[in-house]
Amino acid sequence: QVQLVESGGGLVQAGGSLRLSCAASGRTFNNYAMGWFRQAPGKEREFVAAISWSGGSTYYADSVKGRFTISRDNAKNTVYLQMNSLKPEDTAVYYCAADALDYSINYNSRYFRIPSNYDYWGQGTQVTVSS
Repeated sequence: QVQLVESGGGLVQAGGSLRLSCAASGRTFNNYAMGWFRQAPGKEREFVAAISWSGGSTYYADSVKGRFTISRDNAKNTVYLQMNSLKPEDTAVYYCAADALDYSINYNSRYFRIPSNYDYWGQGTQVTVSS
């Protein structure tokens, strides 16, 4: 069982920056790939970024590529999402998710974009970007 707690959301002007954090419980954090998703009112939850167990591979949605950076610190059981050059369309509730390593799965970038592939979710943190 893994519990995820997001923090760092808030209100920021367009062009500004925020850094989200997701703290995970448990001692096997490096056995989980981590992802960030977001959901705006009236819209489906969408993929933002993901990072592999070691941090050696990262994946981004086209809409955030070049502006957002995902990273992890396995010693601190924490994954981060650095968000720069924020736009009003980035306004959403941001969710952290964890996917347990399964050697039977052929992992690829498409796999990490699918919300149902993740095993655990945080409660979300609101990010609001004003124009």
